[in-house]
Amino acid sequence: MSLTDAELLDKYRPVFDKIRATSIEREENDRLALEEAGWLKEAGYTASRVPTEYGGDGASLRQHFLLTIELAAAESNLPHALRIHFRTTEDHWQSRDEARSQEWLTRIAGGAVVGTAVSERTGEFRKPSTTLTRRDGALLLNGTKYYSSGALYADYLTVSAAEENGDLLSVVVRADAPGVERIDDWAGFGQRASASGTTVFTDAPVDGEDWIFPPVGGSGTRLAHLQLTHLATAAGIVRRAVDDVAEFVRARQRTYPHASAAVASQDPLVQQVIGKADAVAHALRSIVLEAADALDRAQDARFAFRTAAERDRTPEAEAVVVALELEAELAAYRAQSVVFDLAIATASDIFEVGGSSALDRKHHLDRHWRNLRTVASHNPIIYRDRQLGDYVLNGTPPASVSSEDTAGKAS
Repeated sequence: MSLTDAELLDKYRPVFDKIRATSIEREENDRLALEEAGWLKEAGYTASRVPTEYGGDGASLRQHFLLTIELAAAESNLPHALRIHFRTTEDHWQSRDEARSQEWLTRIAGGAVVGTAVSERTGEFRKPSTTLTRRDGALLLNGTKYYSSGALYADYLTVSAAEENGDLLSVVVRADAPGVERIDDWAGFGQRASASGTTVFTDAPVDGEDWIFPPVGGSGTRLAHLQLTHLATAAGIVRRAVDDVAEFVRARQRTYPHASAAVASQDPLVQQVIGKADAVAHALRSIVLEAADALDRAQDARFAFRTAAERDRTPEAEAVVVALELEAELAAYRAQSVVFDLAIATASDIFEVGGSSALDRKHHLDRHWRNLRTVASHNPIIYRDRQLGDYVLNGTPPASVSSEDTAGKAS
């Protein structure tokens, strides 16, 4: 039987709290949360979405994103680093009636973590320069990837590549295989511990044909899942920002000559800033979980349709599933449009409570804005808003294209 929300939170909050306690030290020392990621694996968090029959918690997607928000409040880099791990888990969850996915779900339940190496700074759209070649009976991977989120946290990497004939595919390679070099050179000003840098493959061996998959598609629900990880991360960052600034205000002794109270925590204007920020944190949580509910319904419906008897897989039945998938996709994009605007504004507004004192680097309050701005830069909102507008005006479904199955363009 799956765990309740309360049971899942009781199970994982102790490790989240432990991770939270070392977050400032990691920020000050630019340290990857590798040890802390190990704590998550040991606690079973990385298998929380795995069905119970394969050794996981059997959490729903709503529960998964509830936990993601809580983890992001403790350390926002970890949900970012584990984003593809949970997306890969979801791919196997969706085909859990098949032996190969059952093997992967069992492997993940045993603690395996999957990272990514798909985007490139060279190459053309849908034409990755990374190649998989067959040489003397061996499968060898060659190429260079960037934005390899979580690669340094992972045991396995999913890699987009092209065969010699140009066919696209997705390859799984062991992260510690010979010829795999993972480099922590992510140069962004936020999410610095997400390990989103370069991965180089030099004749890296792939264990066999069973480790080759069709190219990753950009389905609406797949993209919604990936986007919801960013949104849940944003919700968690805002929650932490509110907690941090409230702690700062409680300890603050100085105030302004024109302030409304002698102590900052009693100043009605300061209280207003904190109150509004707290309201935003709660609202973002609700928005993300509502969108996750829609994704749960779509994923459940798709699996039920795919595994149903042939007589029940009618065009009418599939149309119902497609409608649920579109609903989930739109819910994620609508949430994206609102969540980041509110989150980024809130991470800026919190500085109103303390003047120059709030800028002291020892508080690290700036990290919340930097991390939010970085997360929001994935899948820029301007494109999502346009797609939503096209849907409202013309009924055009959003285009399901993802960098996950492309090489990207040189930058």
